[in-house]
This record gives sequence, C-alpha cells and structure tokens, in this order.
Amino acid sequence: MAYLKQGDAMALRALMRSMYFSADTIDVFLASATAGQVAAVAEMIRREMRVRERRKRERLTRKARFPQIKSFDGYDFAQVALPEGYSVDDLKSLAFVDAAQDFVFHGQTGRGKTHLAIAVGLACVDAGLEVRFFTAAELVLSLTRANREHRLEQLMKDIARSRLLIIDELGYVPLDQEGARLLFQVMSDCYERRSLVITTNIEFSKWGVVFGDDKLASAIIDRIMHHGRLIEFNGTSKRMDHALMLGKKDG
Repeated sequence: MAYLKQGDAMALRALMRSMYFSADTIDVFLASATAGQVAAVAEMIRREMRVRERRKRERLTRKARFPQIKSFDGYDFAQVALPEGYSVDDLKSLAFVDAAQDFVFHGQTGRGKTHLAIAVGLACVDAGLEVRFFTAAELVLSLTRANREHRLEQLMKDIARSRLLIIDELGYVPLDQEGARLLFQVMSDCYERRSLVITTNIEFSKWGVVFGDDKLASAIIDRIMHHGRLIEFNGTSKRMDHALMLGKKDG
C-alpha cells in the first residue's frame, strides 16, 4: 500500500471542505484511504470545481445580457484618457467594484466606450460577480413597462442583485418624465451599494436636456461623481477606421 503523505491528506481535506463534506466523512475516508485513492478523489473534486465554475460563468454571462462578448485582450488604450493617478491595471483589478465606485465613459460614437464597458463587465463575470447590462433606452423601457404592470419592485430587486450595472448609450434617446424619474431611482439605488458604468456622448452640462430637468440631472451627476471617475475617449472613431479599411480593400 502506497504511503499516504500528510501534505496530500491535508490538501484533500481542504478540497473536501470546500465542497462542504462534513469533517466526520473526511476523517473516515482518510483513515483508510490509499495514496492512489486520495489522488483520484482529489482530481475528481478539482474537475467538479472547474465544471461548476464554468457553469457559473455561463449563467452570469446569460444574466448580464451583454450585446456581444468583448474583453480587454487587444483593446487599444492609447486614446483613452484615464483620470490622473489611475491606471489601466487599476481598472482591470476591479477594485472599484468592491468600493462601489462609478465610471462615466464619455466620448463620441465609435470610440470604444461600449467595448470597454463590456470588457469590464466580462472581467467581473469571470471573477464570479453578477452584472447587468442595458442600453439606457432598454432600461427605461423595462422600468416603465414594469411600473405599469406592477412589477417594478421585482425588477428593481433583480438589478439590485448585481455588483455592477452598465448603462450604455445614455443620451442617445430623450427621456420622458416617467422614464427620467425611474432611471434616477435606479441610479440612486446604486449609490454606495454597487458600481455603475455609464457610457455617453453627452457632456455633463447637457444632461439636463437628456433628463428634461436640470435639478434631476445635477443630482444624478453628484451621486455618480462623488465616488466616481470620468474617462474620456478622445481617439478617432473605430467604426470609421473599420469602414475605411473595408473601403481600401474593396478599392
């Protein structure tokens, strides 16, 4: 019988505890297990853990409802103006999520704002965190419909389960009074509880036009920027660059 090393036994004990085996069950197994049995059980548990982690990521990805899958890989940060003292590594660390800090990604259409927002969201999913992704228009439509169907509390609770809420394309569609009020409620609920990432092509001074109320817009901006950061996207349009490349190929 192969000698059972103490280190192997301790490693298996830790694995089994992570799978919520009782201490009694672990003790009984280890009292008579061979080194080969310990190795086989350890590998089985590791495989099961990988399967569970993969399925959890798949479930979180479905719940996030990203419009497409984008990651940090190959993303060009050269034209992204990060706040002073804040680096790409800081963003990728996701420390802002634990601190419930917010971001506003501002820049004209096609600068890569949505790509980076999705990449941040996907990194959170990979870390096992719940994320929700909406365009501003989709979120307002969902909120107003839920409000009229007496399901608003249920929808708000679902959003509240997330650690990160991404609102894409704020300002692309004007908001009516009801929609603006409901969106304000969602953003206010995020304050110091979960992180919020907003992408927009509208500068702060014009948010009053988007919300139809300068005071409401000012209150939203105050909440977001109290613990938040503004990231400016100053590069050329990635969509235009792509179109030009296609044109050159066709020519």
